[in-house]
Amino acid sequence: MIRVNRALDRLEKGITLSFMAAATLVTFVSVTLRYLFGTGFTWATELTIYLFIWMAKFGAAYGVRTGIHVGVDYVVNKAGPGLKRLPVVTGLLLGVVFTGVIAVLGARWVIFIHGTGQVSPDLEWPMWIIYLAIPLGSGLMCYRFLQGLVRFRRTGALPAHSMGVDDGEEAGRP
Repeated sequence: MIRVNRALDRLEKGITLSFMAAATLVTFVSVTLRYLFGTGFTWATELTIYLFIWMAKFGAAYGVRTGIHVGVDYVVNKAGPGLKRLPVVTGLLLGVVFTGVIAVLGARWVIFIHGTGQVSPDLEWPMWIIYLAIPLGSGLMCYRFLQGLVRFRRTGALPAHSMGVDDGEEAGRP
């Protein structure tokens, strides 16, 4: 299981970083060509949007894993020591349910779009491949919420982002 988690950690980080870099590079080159020569890539905007969609979905899973995902800590911080467990478990369970539902509905959408044969306007890529970001990214987020829930139930610890942690590892994890 540890190997699977490490592979997912690398996949998450690799997709997020490489797609962000690719989107930046495509945009830079296209704008430079347009400025210098009056022409650019007609498909650059479309590709950049798709790269950012994939980056955002996998980046959100990374955020859940590392504890940098958006959260409302006010209630948890104001609750007494005995009451903190309830809002944390509730929040994690809601995250599991929400992302699980989105993953399932996203998979159904991908299957539907695959059946229609739709392609993207400029790149002419099959749209089901573009939409695959929804079930894959949401499924990974669901897994990360489950991971956090199990960890919290066992140890009482939540993922915490630390600026000194290298290679995308959680703070405190060996």
